[in-house]
Amino acid sequence: MDMLMGDQIAAAHLTDWRKLAQGLHARYLIDDFGAGARFVVAVGEAGDALGHHPRVSIGTGYVDLELVSDDAIYRDDDGTEYVVEWVTQQDVDLARRITSIAADHGLDADPASVSETELGLDTARSATIAPVWAALLTGSAESQGRGSPGDEIRDATVRVPNLWFEETDAHEAPRQRFHLEVYVAPEAVEQRIAAALAAGGTVVDDSDSPSLTVIADQDGNRGVIATKG
Repeated sequence: MDMLMGDQIAAAHLTDWRKLAQGLHARYLIDDFGAGARFVVAVGEAGDALGHHPRVSIGTGYVDLELVSDDAIYRDDDGTEYVVEWVTQQDVDLARRITSIAADHGLDADPASVSETELGLDTARSATIAPVWAALLTGSAESQGRGSPGDEIRDATVRVPNLWFEETDAHEAPRQRFHLEVYVAPEAVEQRIAAALAAGGTVVDDSDSPSLTVIADQDGNRGVIATKG
């Protein structure tokens, strides 16, 4: 299925869900583990009917869900097709169904609390160094370029954060190369930035705010707060 663009996802009006990085994310609040388990069973049955399922995590007081297709079709400017991990129509359809199931179970969504963290590494030689990181992070060469048209490292079992490479010019001077990419819901970005600043951080670059804001700690180490992939 074709990957959906941001405006197409926004037009779906998925009130419980937020598009962060590659997927749709939702958090539902539960009173106890049993309530969460019953909800997940119902979600699983809905997924069976559609032949598609979310990634699920149950914690104290919440169930986290992520919807992403591992066979989305991306076309570059030349028309070349790539199979990537991204949101497709089947994710939107299942998201709507899960929202209805949550309502039936009396569960409230907490979309402002969803988050996703990825690693970014600045390099002029991603093809050279990517195999090392594929081995270190996942132990599998197949994780290099998985679900991505580039060299990005993605673990099929989602044990570790995705690692993507920011292309830079070659340089000899030492500088920070790694940074965290923290995706939050749009309604949470101001609070997250304010909390970082109150803790002593500073804004390095807000030219693309609110979709992307670069924050530095007191030692100059940088991280990015983002609202979309």
